[in-house]
Amino acid sequence: MSLPDYAIEASGLYKTYAATKTTPAKTALNGIDLKIPRGSIFGLLGPNGAGKSTFINTLAGLVRKTSGTVKIWDRDIDAQPRDARACIGVVAQEIVADVFFTPRESLETQAGLYGVPKAERRTAELLAAVGLSEQAEAYVRQLSGGMKRRLMVAKAMTHNPPVLILDEPTAGVDVELRRQLWAYVVDLNRNKGVTVVLTTHYLEEAQELCDTIAIVNRGQVVACEPTSQLLRRLDTRTVVITPQETLAAVPALGRFEGKLRANGDLAVTFKTTDAGVEQVLTAVRDAGVAIKDLATEDPDLEDVFMALTYDAAKA
Repeated sequence: MSLPDYAIEASGLYKTYAATKTTPAKTALNGIDLKIPRGSIFGLLGPNGAGKSTFINTLAGLVRKTSGTVKIWDRDIDAQPRDARACIGVVAQEIVADVFFTPRESLETQAGLYGVPKAERRTAELLAAVGLSEQAEAYVRQLSGGMKRRLMVAKAMTHNPPVLILDEPTAGVDVELRRQLWAYVVDLNRNKGVTVVLTTHYLEEAQELCDTIAIVNRGQVVACEPTSQLLRRLDTRTVVITPQETLAAVPALGRFEGKLRANGDLAVTFKTTDAGVEQVLTAVRDAGVAIKDLATEDPDLEDVFMALTYDAAKA
C-alpha cells in the first residue's frame, strides 16, 4: 500500500458546542479546510480560543465534530476510528501522569494498551531519547514538570505512530531541555519520517522548526503556507538607526513614522512597495539626525501572526 500524500486531511470541519443555561452556543471550528503534508513539521498557530485544541481533540477522538470529514493517514475518523487514532500520538497541553508508576512502567503500560508486543517495545530507547534514563525507576510523582512533559512525549511514541501531535510541548520546560526535546523531534522527522504537528506560543520555535505553518483565528484557517512564503506576506522592512547623539524624541520624518527603542535606536518601518532604504535615510538626515550606525530587519513570524490575528480582531 502506497503512503498517503497527506498525514492529516480536514474538509469542511465544524464543531459547535450547544448552548447551556449559562452559556450561549459557540462555534469553535468554523469550516476548517486543512491538508498537512506527510513528512513535514507543520505549525498550527493561533491566539487562545482560536480552535487549535478543539481541532486536535477532534483528531484524538475526545471531541465529536458537528460536521465535515477528517482523515488521518488516509483513514476516515468516522469509518475507521480505531485505525485512524492508532496513527497518531498526541502530547496534550495538560500534564497527565501516572504518579505511582515509574517512567519505565508508564511506557510499558502505554505500549500494552496499544497492543505492542513485548519484543517490539522501545522503552529504553524512548527514555534515553527524552533524557529520562537516569529517572527510569523513580516514581513519576518525583519528576519535575519538565521531566513529566518529556515523559508524555515518550508515551505518545510507544506505538510508533507515523504522526506526532505536540500541543504546547515546551511550556514550563527550561531552555536546555527544550533544545534536547526539539533535537529528538527533528530526528524523528528527518530520519524516521514522522510527521510532526506543533502548536506553540513560542513563535521563534515555529519559525525555526516548521516547514509549513497554518494560522487559525476564530475557528478558521486564515493562512496556510510554507514558512518562507508566509514571512513574505508583509511587504515591510525596518531600518534601525543608531544616532550620533541621543534623541530626546522621535524626529519628524515626513511620510515615514519612527519609534525610539529602549536602547536609543530609531526604528523606521516602511512598505517596500512604496519606498526604499535610501529614501528612509534621506528623511532621517533631512530631520537633522547624524547616523552613527544602521541595520535592517525583515518581518518575523510574530509580525505576520499579529497582522493576521490581532488586526483582524480589531476589525
